[in-house]
This record gives sequence, C-alpha cells and structure tokens, in this order.
Amino acid sequence: MSCCCYLSLHEFSWSNDISHENPPLNTELKRYFGARAVLGDQRPRQRNRHFHRSTWMTSPKDSWPRFSRPGVSMTLLESKNGIQCFTFEHSRDYQQVQFKFLDAVESMDPNNIVALLQLNPYHIDSLLQLSDVCRIQEDQEMARDLIERALYSFECAFHPLFSLTSGTSRLDYLRPENRAFYLALYKHMVFLEKRGCPRTALEYCKLILSLDPDLDPLCMLLLVDFLMLRSREYKSLLQLYQDWEEHRNLSQLPNFAFSCALCRFHLSQQEDLDPKEAENQKKLADQMLQSALIMFPGVLMPLLDLCTVQPDATVTSHCFFGPKSQIGQPPALAELTALYVGRTYALWKEAAIMLWLEESVKEVLRRVDSKDSFVEECENKRKQRYQSAPRNIHRHVLLSEIKEATSTLPLDVTAQPVMGFDLLPPLDSVISYTRPESTLKTVSLTLSLFFRSLLPNFNLQVKNPLTNMSLTDGTFPPKGSCFPSRDNNLKVSKEAYKVFSLVFNGSSCRNQVGGFILHIKIGRKIIECGVLADFLM
Repeated sequence: MSCCCYLSLHEFSWSNDISHENPPLNTELKRYFGARAVLGDQRPRQRNRHFHRSTWMTSPKDSWPRFSRPGVSMTLLESKNGIQCFTFEHSRDYQQVQFKFLDAVESMDPNNIVALLQLNPYHIDSLLQLSDVCRIQEDQEMARDLIERALYSFECAFHPLFSLTSGTSRLDYLRPENRAFYLALYKHMVFLEKRGCPRTALEYCKLILSLDPDLDPLCMLLLVDFLMLRSREYKSLLQLYQDWEEHRNLSQLPNFAFSCALCRFHLSQQEDLDPKEAENQKKLADQMLQSALIMFPGVLMPLLDLCTVQPDATVTSHCFFGPKSQIGQPPALAELTALYVGRTYALWKEAAIMLWLEESVKEVLRRVDSKDSFVEECENKRKQRYQSAPRNIHRHVLLSEIKEATSTLPLDVTAQPVMGFDLLPPLDSVISYTRPESTLKTVSLTLSLFFRSLLPNFNLQVKNPLTNMSLTDGTFPPKGSCFPSRDNNLKVSKEAYKVFSLVFNGSSCRNQVGGFILHIKIGRKIIECGVLADFLM
C-alpha cells in the first residue's frame, strides 16, 4: 500500500485561518525589532512611487525595475460549491520569452538568464532560476529579492475573485503555468523561516496547502508540524491532528507522530498550567512518544546522532533500535524518516526533552521485551505500507535540500534530469502550449554537453578567433579553419577524441595549423567543426 493514501485531503477548512495582516512579514518583524528598524528612515509617501498596486505577499522596492505587465494573467475556470478554480495564462509574447528562457537553461550559463532578465525583468521562471544560482553562490539577499519580485509579478496578475486568505481558491498543479506560483511561495516561505519569522512562514505553508488540498503537490503536510512547533502554536497543531486523524491517518506519518508528542510535552512544561492538567499532558506525551518510537524505531538513532548524543549500550545493542531498524525500513518510510530527522533534530536538543526521550526509550524496550501486542501490530503495518512514496513526497524532498533525505531518493528519481523551475512535473500534466523544436539548438546542446564533460571551460558561444563565428550563431567554421590551441588553452586527449568519434560517428580527421578538423555525421547532415587539440600522449 502506498503512503499517498495518508496525504489525500477531501475537506479543507483549516486554511480559513490564514492571516489577513498586510503584509504579514512586516507585522512579525515589527514585533521583534520595532517599526523603525523595519521601515527605515524613508517616509511611506516617498516609497515605491512607480508601483501603484497594494500587495499582500511582498512590498515592492524602489531598487526594482519599473513594473510593466509581463504577459501573465489569471482566468476563472469554474466555480462550484463555494470553490473557485483558477489558472494562470501566458500571452503569446510571454510564451516566446519562455522559449528563450528554456534555451538559456539548456546553455547551462547563468549569464544567459541574466541577459534575458535585463530585457524581461519580471519573467517569473528566470527570476526563480537565477534566485537558485544566487543562493548557491551564497548571495542570500539577492536570492530572496528575486523571489519577492516573482511573487509581486504574480500578485499583479491575480483575478479579482482570487483570494489568498479565504481557503476557497484553487490552482491546478497539473498546469505548468501554475507551478511557478507554488515554487515561488515555497521558496519565499523557506527564506522567511530562515530569517527567524516562523509564524509568517506558517501562513505561507497554509496558503500553499489551500491551493490544492486534495493532491497537496508539494506535500506541505510533511512541513506544517515543524513550522507550528517553531511558532509555538501547540494547541493549533493538536487541533489539526485531532480533526484530521480519523480520516487522514496523520499518525502514520513520522513527522506528526513525533511532533504531536513533542507538542504535548511542551504544553506540560508551561508554568501557568494547573499541576493536575500538566500531569495529564505529560502522561499523554509519554504515551504518544512511546507509540511513535514503536511505530517508527528507525527515527531514534539518526536523531541522537544529529543531536550529538551517545546512546546507552543497552539501546544500541538491542535489535529493536539497532542497525536492523535502519536496514529493514521500507523505501518510502526511510525517506520520510530521514526527512523528519534532518529537518527537526534541533527541536529535540534541549536537555529536558532528551531526558524525557530517554525515559520513553527505556519503557519502549521494556514493552518490546515483554512481547507487547502493539509492537507486532506496528511491525506488520510497516511491512504492508510505505513500499513506494508518491511523486509529491519526492518533490518535497528535493525542495527541502536535506541531505539525509535526498540520499534516500529512489534511482528512478535521481537518474532523471531535475529542473529547479519545474521539479518533477506531474506525469499527466495539462499542456496549453508547446515549445517549437529546433534542430540546430539540439545539435548545439549535444555538442555542448559532450565538451563540457571533457573541458570544463569550453563554451560554444566563444567565437572562433580566425573566422569570427560560433557554433550557435547559425554558421559553422568553414573547411580549412581551426581553433588554435595556444589561444584557447584547451587540450583533448586521444581517448577523448576516440570517444567523440564513436559517439558522433566521426568519419575523418586531419591535422592543420596545430589543430584538427573533425567531420561529424549527425542525421543526414555532415557538419565540420573545429576541435581544439594538441594531443596528449
């Protein structure tokens, strides 16, 4: 049985709680640092003079390019039983920009995306992709700014009936035009959490979940408990668990099983709580944690390892929590376990929590040794369930970038190309327009990929110094020309040349002016291109 059955939502009312504060980030920042630190010394009337629309998600900045509608709009598809289904649409001009963006991505040169953004400063996929590049280069400020600009572009395209806070507006993830909005919201949410604004991040988490609660394409149910704990929304988390457990089996997800137990423990430690109520909460916390440990024994050792805690020898040597608990996990369960541990281990580091965990582990081992029937019941459940994770869980793991979890992804996911602007697209996508094929671009990309695997600084955009032509400008170096190796400082080994000849069916090669001309047969065409070469022995 796939664990996707635990992630399906057929009713959704919890998202009606989304905050109406405008914008919520500034409210949380003001609470922590004061209004002057957030707004600075600028007067409100002087700010954002060339942005005329009030927005909820982001505040436009004077440093942004002047906004003009990029060609994205929103249409109401249907309205039924109080639920409105919308979709984003791309104009023909925007589609042409999108095709250029895909060409820029395939070139694997971020400068091409930068050049595209200079001409189209609010092209959304370019903003998302360049944000990832900036984040990898540790320019967090620029990465966050680009995501905010993308969200502003989206919000300016909203339909008048589309609501972020009502919980009744839907966006179909099967449509490619809608996916960028999901990803922009997710990336913005991550930046908010890292800035120390978990309450605002929680609002965005609820918003993403409300857009498609039945399919939950980004699997926000694997994250919402963490943000609620970070926001200290303990009662809200328990209410969510109580309302959905009967029909959604949230206890079968490791994150809810452990987080709700931790939530009960935090409530039991509150100083203003009645002593009898505190004792009752502690008992409930003990029961929930023991049940979680029995159902998911593979969580304990990785959790202690990341918390830099050395477990007792009786624990490590016991077969229930030992290496067998890791090796025997079904693939999907290993993925969920690694995701939870990698994301939330910092929440378990407190000394009081570790002491409570130790007590619960001892009690679990006693129950295991006494042949408690619940232990066998949970073992049977683990064997029957979690055999394969649905695509939305894989997508969530890739987005999380938690190394403990990404290392557990199956081969069919890691073997395929993953594009940051459209992670693991649904297999049944609803395509509204298609990209025209270009034979020349296909040839150029194939050559580029091959040369990059051999020569890291190779670039098909570089002009031939003798002929002033490149492989991507529609012309090829004529017969008799070559790229002198001394000018380009590139070399190719004999082995690489042989591989190249075999892959591309090379028919002949001859030396000329210190370089080589390689005739490459691709399809029905013979193409001559200069190969930089001083062969190494």
